[in-house]
Amino acid sequence: MGYPICLQASDPARNIARRYTILLQRDFFGVITVDYSWGRIGSTGQCRRASFTDIDQAERFARKLLTRRASARKRIGVPYRSL
Repeated sequence: MGYPICLQASDPARNIARRYTILLQRDFFGVITVDYSWGRIGSTGQCRRASFTDIDQAERFARKLLTRRASARKRIGVPYRSL
């Protein structure tokens, strides 16, 4: 917990340059948060936070996000790669 998962999908020929980051961490109140952000590489992009009381729920949520990223090749034509 506490280490970010950083992914990038890029294809200069098609002007695709995307990034996706997921971070599981515990806040000061003991709540487990999943912070995830996405956008074009080099831009501010967007971010969201989901809070959980159980680590299993948080990990399940993070796996669901990663599963969606794994289907990027079908959706955008370029797979995400970890950094």
